[in-house]
Amino acid sequence: MPAKADSQKQRWFYDTLLKPLMDRATGGEISLLFLDASHFVMGCDFLGYIYGRVRRFVKTFSGRKRYNVLGALDFISKKVTMVTNDSYITAREVCEIFRKIAEVYAGKTVFVVLDNAKYQKCNITRELAEHLGIKLVFIPSYSPNLNLIERLWKLVKGKLRSRYYNRFELFREQIDSIINSTDNGNKEIVDRLVGEKVQLFDDLISINENSFRRNQEAA
Repeated sequence: MPAKADSQKQRWFYDTLLKPLMDRATGGEISLLFLDASHFVMGCDFLGYIYGRVRRFVKTFSGRKRYNVLGALDFISKKVTMVTNDSYITAREVCEIFRKIAEVYAGKTVFVVLDNAKYQKCNITRELAEHLGIKLVFIPSYSPNLNLIERLWKLVKGKLRSRYYNRFELFREQIDSIINSTDNGNKEIVDRLVGEKVQLFDDLISINENSFRRNQEAA
């Protein structure tokens, strides 16, 4: 549970904005995308591991290289539109993915759900989105649970940790391969992860200062 999350704002956002958009997308009226960036650091977060009865040691990758993916996940098809690099995600990359989205979804009404990162909410990106006819829907602050592409990033990271990479090229290719399979080979898995069910926190009851439980759960 995000420390600064406002559960009432999240509930209002879901009931008033997000759920109606999901319903319209399911009915084929609009295209609904969830946009976010993920940063995969080779030699730090993804060393590769597998459980066993005997411990073995493998060398880590020398140095640290980062592969950045700015993705937009289609709520219905589960296809991901991507912009990638090994430097930084900035407003330039956001503008690039908006242009890609406009090309892929030409002639369709497109809504993009995204967070409040400055490089996504600046005047440059918002003006371009308006020019391209893309409607931006910003989630409440501290609400990653409302951006469903976060579930995809968790899936990708889990699959990455199942093997060892000795070259950055292999690491990058594996990430691309997993993401490019979301609307085909891995669609069944992603369909289970990304649907209308969204985690909210407005039914929690405090146990102590930092712990909570669901209202319907036993104490």
